[in-house]
Amino acid sequence: MRSRKLNFVSITFIVVLLCQSVHSQLQIGFYRNSCSLVELIVKDVVRDSFIRDHGVAAGLVKLHFSDCFVRGCDASVLIDSTPSNKAEKDSPTNNQSLQGFAVIDNVKAKLEDICKGVVSCADIIAFAARDSIEITGGLGYDVPSGRRDGKISLASDTFTNLPTPSFNVDQLTQIFAKKGFTQEEMVTLSGAHTIGRSHCTSFSYRLYNFNGTKDQTLMTNTAAANQMNQSKRNPLLWRSKFAAAMVKMGQLDVLTGNVGEIRSNCRVINS
Repeated sequence: MRSRKLNFVSITFIVVLLCQSVHSQLQIGFYRNSCSLVELIVKDVVRDSFIRDHGVAAGLVKLHFSDCFVRGCDASVLIDSTPSNKAEKDSPTNNQSLQGFAVIDNVKAKLEDICKGVVSCADIIAFAARDSIEITGGLGYDVPSGRRDGKISLASDTFTNLPTPSFNVDQLTQIFAKKGFTQEEMVTLSGAHTIGRSHCTSFSYRLYNFNGTKDQTLMTNTAAANQMNQSKRNPLLWRSKFAAAMVKMGQLDVLTGNVGEIRSNCRVINS
Protein backbone atom coordinates (compact mmCIF):
# COMPACT_ATOMS: atom_id res chain seq x y z
CA MET A 1 0.00 0.00 0.00
CA ARG A 2 2.84 2.39 0.91
CA SER A 3 4.49 1.68 -2.45
CA ARG A 4 1.28 2.55 -4.31
CA LYS A 5 0.96 5.82 -2.40
CA LEU A 6 4.54 6.72 -3.27
CA ASN A 7 3.94 5.89 -6.94
CA PHE A 8 0.84 8.10 -6.98
CA VAL A 9 2.73 11.00 -5.39
CA SER A 10 5.60 10.58 -7.85
CA ILE A 11 3.35 10.52 -10.91
CA THR A 12 1.35 13.49 -9.64
CA PHE A 13 4.63 15.38 -9.24
CA ILE A 14 5.51 14.50 -12.83
CA VAL A 15 2.19 15.96 -14.02
CA VAL A 16 3.02 19.20 -12.21
CA LEU A 17 6.50 19.30 -13.71
CA LEU A 18 5.13 18.71 -17.20
CA CYS A 19 2.68 21.56 -16.73
CA GLN A 20 5.50 23.84 -15.62
CA SER A 21 7.94 22.84 -18.33
CA VAL A 22 5.49 23.13 -21.23
CA HIS A 23 6.33 25.44 -24.11
CA SER A 24 7.35 28.80 -22.62
CA GLN A 25 4.47 30.62 -24.28
CA LEU A 26 1.85 28.21 -22.98
CA GLN A 27 0.90 28.79 -19.39
CA ILE A 28 -1.63 27.75 -16.81
CA GLY A 29 -4.09 30.59 -16.35
CA PHE A 30 -3.28 32.16 -19.71
CA TYR A 31 -6.76 33.72 -19.87
CA ARG A 32 -6.80 34.87 -16.24
CA ASN A 33 -6.98 38.55 -17.21
CA SER A 34 -8.47 38.38 -20.70
CA CYS A 35 -11.31 35.85 -20.26
CA SER A 36 -11.33 34.58 -16.69
CA LEU A 37 -14.50 32.47 -17.03
CA VAL A 38 -13.30 30.41 -19.99
CA GLU A 39 -12.65 27.14 -18.15
CA LEU A 40 -15.89 27.35 -16.19
CA ILE A 41 -17.85 27.91 -19.39
CA VAL A 42 -16.17 24.97 -21.12
CA LYS A 43 -16.80 22.73 -18.12
CA ASP A 44 -20.48 23.71 -17.95
CA VAL A 45 -21.07 23.04 -21.65
CA VAL A 46 -19.23 19.70 -21.52
CA ARG A 47 -21.21 18.63 -18.44
CA ASP A 48 -24.55 19.57 -20.00
CA SER A 49 -23.65 17.81 -23.24
CA PHE A 50 -22.54 14.70 -21.34
CA ILE A 51 -25.87 14.56 -19.50
CA ARG A 52 -27.67 14.44 -22.86
CA ASP A 53 -25.20 12.06 -24.53
CA HIS A 54 -22.57 10.16 -22.53
CA GLY A 55 -20.72 9.34 -25.75
CA VAL A 56 -19.67 12.95 -26.19
CA ALA A 57 -16.93 12.62 -23.54
CA ALA A 58 -14.99 9.99 -25.48
CA GLY A 59 -15.62 11.98 -28.65
CA LEU A 60 -13.97 15.09 -27.22
CA VAL A 61 -10.93 13.15 -26.00
CA LYS A 62 -10.51 11.59 -29.44
CA LEU A 63 -10.99 14.99 -31.06
CA HIS A 64 -8.07 16.33 -29.05
CA PHE A 65 -5.92 13.34 -30.04
CA SER A 66 -6.82 13.58 -33.73
CA ASP A 67 -6.11 17.31 -33.66
CA CYS A 68 -2.72 17.10 -31.92
CA PHE A 69 -1.36 14.18 -33.97
CA VAL A 70 -1.98 16.01 -37.25
CA ARG A 71 -0.17 19.36 -37.64
CA GLY A 72 -0.06 19.76 -33.85
CA CYS A 73 -2.71 21.03 -31.44
CA ASP A 74 -4.00 23.82 -33.70
CA ALA A 75 -7.71 22.99 -34.10
CA SER A 76 -7.17 22.08 -37.76
CA VAL A 77 -9.43 19.07 -37.14
CA LEU A 78 -12.39 21.43 -36.73
CA ILE A 79 -12.09 23.12 -40.12
CA ASP A 80 -14.81 22.19 -42.61
CA SER A 81 -14.04 20.93 -46.09
CA THR A 82 -14.62 23.23 -49.06
CA PRO A 83 -15.26 22.47 -52.74
CA SER A 84 -11.53 22.85 -53.35
CA ASN A 85 -10.19 21.09 -50.25
CA LYS A 86 -11.04 17.96 -48.28
CA ALA A 87 -10.24 18.69 -44.63
CA GLU A 88 -8.94 16.36 -41.90
CA LYS A 89 -12.35 15.63 -40.42
CA ASP A 90 -13.52 14.11 -43.72
CA SER A 91 -10.50 11.88 -44.24
CA PRO A 92 -11.13 8.13 -44.62
CA THR A 93 -8.64 7.70 -41.76
CA ASN A 94 -11.06 9.40 -39.41
CA ASN A 95 -13.77 7.14 -40.84
CA GLN A 96 -16.61 9.48 -39.80
CA SER A 97 -15.73 8.60 -36.21
CA LEU A 98 -15.13 12.09 -34.90
CA GLN A 99 -17.75 13.75 -32.74
CA GLY A 100 -18.03 16.67 -30.36
CA PHE A 101 -17.99 19.42 -32.98
CA ALA A 102 -21.32 20.83 -31.78
CA VAL A 103 -19.98 21.03 -28.23
CA ILE A 104 -16.99 23.07 -29.40
CA ASP A 105 -19.29 25.29 -31.48
CA ASN A 106 -21.48 25.90 -28.44
CA VAL A 107 -18.53 26.82 -26.24
CA LYS A 108 -17.07 29.11 -28.89
CA ALA A 109 -20.37 30.96 -29.34
CA LYS A 110 -20.65 31.60 -25.60
CA LEU A 111 -17.06 32.80 -25.39
CA GLU A 112 -17.40 35.09 -28.38
CA ASP A 113 -20.30 36.79 -26.60
CA ILE A 114 -18.20 37.72 -23.58
CA CYS A 115 -14.57 37.59 -24.82
CA LYS A 116 -14.70 38.21 -28.55
CA GLY A 117 -11.62 37.13 -30.44
CA VAL A 118 -9.71 36.02 -27.34
CA VAL A 119 -9.94 32.24 -26.81
CA SER A 120 -8.60 29.90 -29.47
CA CYS A 121 -10.46 26.86 -30.70
CA ALA A 122 -7.33 24.80 -30.00
CA ASP A 123 -7.47 25.71 -26.31
CA ILE A 124 -11.20 24.97 -26.19
CA ILE A 125 -10.53 21.42 -27.42
CA ALA A 126 -7.79 20.93 -24.81
CA PHE A 127 -10.03 22.18 -21.98
CA ALA A 128 -12.98 20.10 -23.18
CA ALA A 129 -10.88 16.92 -23.37
CA ARG A 130 -9.64 17.45 -19.81
CA ASP A 131 -13.19 18.01 -18.55
CA SER A 132 -14.38 14.89 -20.39
CA ILE A 133 -11.71 12.80 -18.70
CA GLU A 134 -12.65 14.17 -15.31
CA ILE A 135 -16.40 13.70 -15.79
CA THR A 136 -15.88 10.03 -16.69
CA GLY A 137 -13.85 9.25 -13.57
CA GLY A 138 -10.34 10.28 -14.57
CA LEU A 139 -8.06 12.69 -12.75
CA GLY A 140 -8.42 16.37 -13.45
CA TYR A 141 -5.28 18.29 -14.38
CA ASP A 142 -4.21 21.84 -15.17
CA VAL A 143 -4.18 22.67 -18.88
CA PRO A 144 -1.47 25.10 -20.00
CA SER A 145 -3.06 27.35 -22.62
CA GLY A 146 -2.19 30.04 -25.13
CA ARG A 147 -2.43 27.91 -28.28
CA ARG A 148 -3.43 29.60 -31.51
CA ASP A 149 -5.45 28.17 -34.38
CA GLY A 150 -3.95 26.89 -37.60
CA LYS A 151 -5.04 27.89 -41.08
CA ILE A 152 -4.48 24.60 -42.93
CA SER A 153 -6.43 21.35 -42.78
CA LEU A 154 -5.68 18.59 -45.30
CA ALA A 155 -7.23 15.14 -45.32
CA SER A 156 -3.99 13.79 -46.79
CA ASP A 157 -2.08 14.77 -43.63
CA THR A 158 -3.99 12.16 -41.65
CA PHE A 159 -2.73 9.22 -43.71
CA THR A 160 0.74 9.14 -42.14
CA ASN A 161 -0.04 10.71 -38.77
CA LEU A 162 -3.02 8.80 -37.37
CA PRO A 163 -3.14 5.09 -36.46
CA THR A 164 -5.85 2.88 -37.92
CA PRO A 165 -7.79 0.09 -36.15
CA SER A 166 -5.71 -2.49 -38.04
CA PHE A 167 -2.34 -1.33 -36.69
CA ASN A 168 -0.29 -3.91 -34.79
CA VAL A 169 1.69 -3.07 -31.66
CA ASP A 170 4.88 -2.29 -33.58
CA GLN A 171 3.10 0.11 -35.91
CA LEU A 172 1.40 1.80 -32.96
CA THR A 173 4.72 2.14 -31.16
CA GLN A 174 6.35 3.66 -34.25
CA ILE A 175 3.65 6.23 -34.98
CA PHE A 176 3.62 7.37 -31.35
CA ALA A 177 7.42 7.49 -31.31
CA LYS A 178 7.31 9.92 -34.25
CA LYS A 179 5.43 12.28 -31.93
CA GLY A 180 7.90 11.81 -29.08
CA PHE A 181 5.97 9.23 -27.05
CA THR A 182 7.37 6.07 -25.51
CA GLN A 183 5.66 2.73 -25.87
CA GLU A 184 4.59 3.03 -22.24
CA GLU A 185 2.89 6.35 -22.97
CA MET A 186 1.23 4.83 -26.04
CA VAL A 187 -0.22 2.02 -23.96
CA THR A 188 -1.32 4.49 -21.30
CA LEU A 189 -3.13 6.69 -23.82
CA SER A 190 -4.77 3.63 -25.38
CA GLY A 191 -6.70 3.37 -22.12
CA ALA A 192 -8.93 6.15 -23.45
CA HIS A 193 -10.68 3.42 -25.45
CA THR A 194 -12.31 2.18 -22.26
CA ILE A 195 -14.98 4.88 -22.69
CA GLY A 196 -17.15 5.70 -25.68
CA ARG A 197 -18.29 3.62 -28.61
CA SER A 198 -16.95 2.34 -31.90
CA HIS A 199 -18.36 2.10 -35.41
CA CYS A 200 -19.03 -1.41 -36.75
CA THR A 201 -16.73 -0.78 -39.71
CA SER A 202 -13.81 -0.52 -37.29
CA PHE A 203 -14.12 -4.01 -35.87
CA SER A 204 -16.74 -6.10 -37.71
CA TYR A 205 -14.09 -7.95 -39.74
CA ARG A 206 -12.55 -9.21 -36.50
CA LEU A 207 -15.75 -10.95 -35.46
CA TYR A 208 -15.21 -13.55 -38.14
CA ASN A 209 -11.45 -13.35 -38.65
CA PHE A 210 -9.96 -12.71 -35.22
CA ASN A 211 -6.17 -12.51 -35.29
CA GLY A 212 -5.21 -10.48 -32.22
CA THR A 213 -5.57 -6.96 -33.75
CA LYS A 214 -7.07 -3.74 -32.51
CA ASP A 215 -6.36 -2.90 -28.75
CA GLN A 216 -5.92 -6.67 -28.17
CA THR A 217 -2.70 -6.42 -30.17
CA LEU A 218 -1.07 -4.77 -27.14
CA MET A 219 -1.25 -8.12 -25.36
CA THR A 220 1.08 -9.64 -27.96
CA ASN A 221 3.96 -7.52 -26.67
CA THR A 222 5.39 -8.56 -23.31
CA ALA A 223 6.19 -5.07 -22.06
CA ALA A 224 2.85 -3.67 -23.18
CA ALA A 225 0.96 -6.60 -21.71
CA ASN A 226 2.75 -6.21 -18.38
CA GLN A 227 1.88 -2.53 -18.30
CA MET A 228 -1.77 -3.22 -19.06
CA ASN A 229 -1.90 -5.76 -16.24
CA GLN A 230 -0.24 -3.27 -13.89
CA SER A 231 -2.83 -0.64 -14.82
CA LYS A 232 -5.59 -3.13 -14.10
CA ARG A 233 -4.13 -3.82 -10.66
CA ASN A 234 -3.50 -0.16 -9.86
CA PRO A 235 -6.05 2.04 -11.67
CA LEU A 236 -5.11 5.14 -9.68
CA LEU A 237 -1.55 4.90 -10.97
CA TRP A 238 -2.87 4.56 -14.53
CA ARG A 239 -5.10 7.62 -14.11
CA SER A 240 -2.09 9.66 -12.98
CA LYS A 241 0.04 8.47 -15.89
CA PHE A 242 -2.82 9.13 -18.30
CA ALA A 243 -3.16 12.72 -17.07
CA ALA A 244 0.59 13.26 -17.53
CA ALA A 245 0.46 11.84 -21.07
CA MET A 246 -2.49 14.09 -21.96
CA VAL A 247 -0.59 17.16 -20.76
CA LYS A 248 2.35 16.10 -22.94
CA MET A 249 0.11 15.46 -25.95
CA GLY A 250 -1.40 18.91 -25.60
CA GLN A 251 2.04 20.43 -26.26
CA LEU A 252 2.56 18.87 -29.68
CA ASP A 253 3.70 21.45 -32.25
CA VAL A 254 1.55 24.23 -30.78
CA LEU A 255 1.24 27.63 -32.44
CA THR A 256 1.79 30.55 -30.08
CA GLY A 257 2.50 34.26 -30.07
CA ASN A 258 1.60 35.82 -33.41
CA VAL A 259 1.64 32.57 -35.37
CA GLY A 260 -1.74 31.34 -36.58
CA GLU A 261 -4.96 33.09 -35.59
CA ILE A 262 -7.88 33.12 -33.17
CA ARG A 263 -10.81 31.88 -35.25
CA SER A 264 -14.18 33.53 -34.70
CA ASN A 265 -15.85 30.39 -36.05
CA CYS A 266 -13.97 27.18 -35.27
CA ARG A 267 -15.09 25.58 -38.53
CA VAL A 268 -13.83 28.36 -40.83
CA ILE A 269 -10.53 30.15 -41.25
CA ASN A 270 -10.82 33.89 -40.67
CA SER A 271 -11.14 35.82 -43.91
